[in-house]
Amino acid sequence: SGIGADIARAYAARGKPLVLTARRQERLDQLAAELSQSVPVITLAADLADPAAPQALFDALAARGVFVDTLVNNAGYGVPGRLLSSDWRTHADFLQVMIVAVARLTYLFLPAMEAAGRGRILNVASLAGLVPASAGHTMYGATKAWLIRFSECLALESAPRGVHVTALCPGFTYTEFHDANGMRAQVSRLPKWLWMDSPAVARIGVDAVEAGRARVVAGAINNLVAALCKYLPSR
Repeated sequence: SGIGADIARAYAARGKPLVLTARRQERLDQLAAELSQSVPVITLAADLADPAAPQALFDALAARGVFVDTLVNNAGYGVPGRLLSSDWRTHADFLQVMIVAVARLTYLFLPAMEAAGRGRILNVASLAGLVPASAGHTMYGATKAWLIRFSECLALESAPRGVHVTALCPGFTYTEFHDANGMRAQVSRLPKWLWMDSPAVARIGVDAVEAGRARVVAGAINNLVAALCKYLPSR
């Protein structure tokens, strides 16, 4: 859903065959029905909170003889409240989805890209990984900061082997994200000019990874915020 679905649409518009994966098979089927009018589409339902999911996805595609030359790590969500507001299982699942699954999927699919001398990895991070810390959503900004640095390091390692890696850093974007984490009422009070629409964010990300940019912040306002945060004290 959200930015992930629109990245899939952006690549379909470029004629790229797609493998779609998410937890909800019915949502996968809906998106596949839309995009299969343009390109071949494979759907594989998986919950990345399951530590076995990345290997299962890799094995399923290997069994079909599918070479993945572009990997988009988009799955993500937020856990609102203080660290101690949720049980550890909730946090463990969150870290599995936001960090471990990303690293594992990258580790599995990158070797074939490097062997072929071509590939793209687009990691959907967040402006939250570039701005000062705030109380609440304790691990969200931390995981996004990790994802940005991971992407930048990987970009330096893999560029000589023909693989582009990009961290896409959106700000406030019109998606289901804030409905899922229960923050819709609060964020709806923010001014409209802070928001971007999901298709625009997706296009920025796809253009950036195709151009080989290691990091891209979506939108003029978000770029201004990111620039200011380099110079303002964290406090």
